Parts: sequence; structure tokens; C-alpha cells
Amino acid sequence: MPASIAVIIPCYNEELTIAQVISAFKSAVPEADIYVFDNNSTDKTTEIAKSSGAEVIKEKRQGKGFVVQSMFNRIDADIYIMVDADNTYDISHVNEMITLVLDDKADMVVGNRLKTFKEKSFKPFHIFGNHLVKFLINKLFKARLSDIMSGFRVMSRSFVKNINIMSPAFEVETEMTIKALKYGYIIKEVDVEYGERPEGSYSKLNTVKDGINVIKTIFIIFKDYKPLLFFSVISLILFHVSLISGSVVIREFIETRYITHVPLAVFASGTGILSIIVFATGIVLDSVNKRFDELTNFVKNKK
Repeated sequence: MPASIAVIIPCYNEELTIAQVISAFKSAVPEADIYVFDNNSTDKTTEIAKSSGAEVIKEKRQGKGFVVQSMFNRIDADIYIMVDADNTYDISHVNEMITLVLDDKADMVVGNRLKTFKEKSFKPFHIFGNHLVKFLINKLFKARLSDIMSGFRVMSRSFVKNINIMSPAFEVETEMTIKALKYGYIIKEVDVEYGERPEGSYSKLNTVKDGINVIKTIFIIFKDYKPLLFFSVISLILFHVSLISGSVVIREFIETRYITHVPLAVFASGTGILSIIVFATGIVLDSVNKRFDELTNFVKNKK
């Protein structure tokens, strides 16, 4: 029995490009079912998507993360192809990406935009932001990924149904990548050409707001998934603060056998104790995480 393939397209006010995206996938993957998840569009996106042959599903919670949650929960398929509706991705390599998943060589294949793109493909600072996120995640999870935030991905059913998306907005791709790394899913990348939006079309990304959300997501997931390292860093900072402030008190006591900097002594003692508590918290949370991972792997293997 051939594998079922679903093209899932998150969409908000993309009347200028949605028809081209649907047409491209009909030509490239004619056996796929195409679903457009409309996120409260106020233009003719819905009508154009329906007339182009896609099934349109409404998601009233505003935000790309909510749309992805809905797509993963409501669509049932063996292979999922997720792509943005702005017609910026060259999908000529989509069948190569599908084959990697079908042959069980990858759980998620990401279209890497950062090798070939046009001059106006990205907003100012977006390239810097992409490289910063890539650097942080590769360091934290000892990976060698090229594009963390690509919106063009081919995923297996196992991956889609076993990760729990929590992000509400554009940081969702970052969360998907981090959780794939955390739970040992295999990620492959295929270089794809990334083009410019057509005249009249505009990006929904806010450079500052969404950049802050992405960094916040990395920070939160770092805390949740690498608690020993996270709390050890904080503990080390507190320990150094305690050591530096305490050295003044200790030196004074050695020289005069008397302490005049009582508040500083209390501060040094407090930060030292807090350092120990924070480190102990990291150990406890790390142990809890490991037990939870064992349970998650057990449930995943039973499926």
C-alpha cells in the first residue's frame, strides 16, 4: 500500500501566492492531499485556495505555532510536507526529501535556505538572527545544522505524532528542531533555493518581536531540556559573586580580626548558599528529565 502524503500549508493573507504554491505541489507530488490552514485571513486567500483544489481548514487562534499544532493534530498521513504559503521556496527537491523519509534515513528533512537565496529574500538582520540561533542550538545540542528556522520540511508520521508543539508563533520551527534533537530524531538537510516575495506580498515576521520570541524559546527550552547545564551556569555565576564579595570580608577579618562590612558578609553568605541550592535544583531536574525521557522512549517504541 503506497504511503499517504499530506501537504500542509499554514496561511495568513497570501492571496497573491497561494495558488502558485498549490499548483507547484500538484505538479511535483500529484498523489498528495493538499491542506491550507487559514489563520483568519482577511483577503481572498480562502476562496483562491479552494478554487485551486486544496482543502481549507480554519484555525481561529492567531499565530503560526497554533496553526502547526492544529495541522499536526487534525491531519493523518504517513508523510507530512509543511511549507510556507509565500511561494519563496523552490520545491524541485521535494521528492528527494520525501524519499529520505520513506527510506527511513530521516525523521525530518529540512529545506536549507541559507546557501542559495536572493538579495531581498530576508529582511535586515534576519540572516544574522538565523546564524545566531543556529550557533546557539548547535552548541547546546552538539549538532551541525545549517538552517534552524526553515519553513519547508518533510516529516514522518512518527515525528509529527510524538512531538508536542507548544510555541504559539513564528518560533515554532525552532521548537520543532530542538525537540527533534532532544529526542534523538534524525534530521537531514537538503539545499533549496530561497526566492523573494512577489510585489505586493509582505512578510508577517516582525524582526524585533519575533527575534525576541525565538531567543526566549531557546532560553526556556535550554532550561527545560538541559537543566543541569542551565542551572550549573547560574550556580557558577552566583558562586563567583559570593567569592568576590566574600574575599573582601575574609581579607578584612584576617587583617583586623574584626568585620565592619556586615551587609557584604551577609550578601556573600546568601549568594553562596543560593549557588548550592541552584546547583542542587539542576541535579534534581536533570534526574527527573532522564526518567521522563525513559518513559517517553518506552511509549514511542511501543507505538
